[in-house]
Amino acid sequence: METVAIPQLKGKLIDPQHPEYQVARQVYNGMIDKQPALIAQCDTVEDVVAMVNYARETSMLLAIKGGGHNGAGLGVCDNGLVIDLSGMKRIEVNAEKQTVWAEGGCLLKDLDAATHPYGLAVPTGINGTTGLAGLTLGGGLGYLTRHCGLTIDNLLEATVVLADGRVVKASGSENEDLFWAIRGGGGNFGVITSFLFHAHPISTVVAGPILYELEDAKEIMQWYRSYIKDAPDEINGWFAFLTVPPGPPFPEHLHLKKMCGILWCYSGPTEDADKLLGPIRQMKTPALDLVGPMPVPVLQGLFDPLYPPGMQWYWKADYVNELSDEVIDIHCQHAAQLPTMLSTMHLYPINGAAARVRNQDTAWNYRDATWAMVIVGVDPDPANASLITSWAKNYWQDLHPYGAGGAYINFMMEEGEDRVKATYGDNYDRLVAVKAKYDPTNLFRVNQNIKPV
Repeated sequence: METVAIPQLKGKLIDPQHPEYQVARQVYNGMIDKQPALIAQCDTVEDVVAMVNYARETSMLLAIKGGGHNGAGLGVCDNGLVIDLSGMKRIEVNAEKQTVWAEGGCLLKDLDAATHPYGLAVPTGINGTTGLAGLTLGGGLGYLTRHCGLTIDNLLEATVVLADGRVVKASGSENEDLFWAIRGGGGNFGVITSFLFHAHPISTVVAGPILYELEDAKEIMQWYRSYIKDAPDEINGWFAFLTVPPGPPFPEHLHLKKMCGILWCYSGPTEDADKLLGPIRQMKTPALDLVGPMPVPVLQGLFDPLYPPGMQWYWKADYVNELSDEVIDIHCQHAAQLPTMLSTMHLYPINGAAARVRNQDTAWNYRDATWAMVIVGVDPDPANASLITSWAKNYWQDLHPYGAGGAYINFMMEEGEDRVKATYGDNYDRLVAVKAKYDPTNLFRVNQNIKPV
């Protein structure tokens, strides 16, 4: 059998003997400890093409790493090849057209830093350290979802390196089936080397957390479940159980206290904020109100210092249609047992603008859900890995019977084919057909995998 030569790249090739290997193989979740045979830190589309061809020709297991933020660690693999896009971070903003072109290695904070000077924002997530590619391909939930839709609803075009090495455009007028599939179908169809987004004239928002005592959680959740369904699109609020961090801007008497809260973001005209946020503030006197004007990049980076790369993470997730009193009681029971300071539960609303796109218009299949729920066990100490994992699993197991069926793939660990099918529902068979067309041998399978047969 003829040996396939490793390509020469403009970027860097790293093997286990390379001095940078131990750092290069790491991903955001410190619980992931994979040992790839080769890491290709690509600088150009041509580098990506060369490495995709190499993986195909050698039948090498292939993982694609954008920001490396995926909870399940799907940006790295054992004994295979990692195509690392982190060196591909070029961004071009067209202020007149309100569009942004960004390469696949960008983090959300890179995108925000580029768009903010023009008074623009692309709807993305809630952490600046998140990779743009993975977030987008999974759908893209965040602070601007109710106002501007999911990230994929603002995607105009993508450049894709296919399994056969071809470079194609996917848009509403080119390879429309591929464009449909990558909007929520994850990394199943190729390596996305760049994205073109529509950006919105949003620069300063009125945002921040309002915190309440844990014993008030049931009352707050009962109010929130009704309020967020009919709130103006410009108001987004995701609910959380949390432990207050021991430092500013939090007052000392709240440090390390288990609480509940809602992280608000009002993205309409600033002069209207007080009128629209007034009823929220009057609903119940909070323990702490930190809502105020802030630039979008500041909001996006609020939690980055709390969650540096390398911590232990375990995620469990579901889509949620209703918060019944019974479900709220289950939440409150598990929230009282938050196992570590950084462990949390979030409910992200999906309604508003995001819900006005039909399920069949993109691969993302839960437009009719009200929330995406995620239960996250987090701690810096590997000794607590089993503690945070068991808490998250138990919490999820008690709630799952009340869920909508599937889960947001960006919040999932490796949970098997049935969970992937449940997540795509009626869109699954169509995704299989697109997969069979563009990746018939399942070269791109280190992901929430859609099998081509």
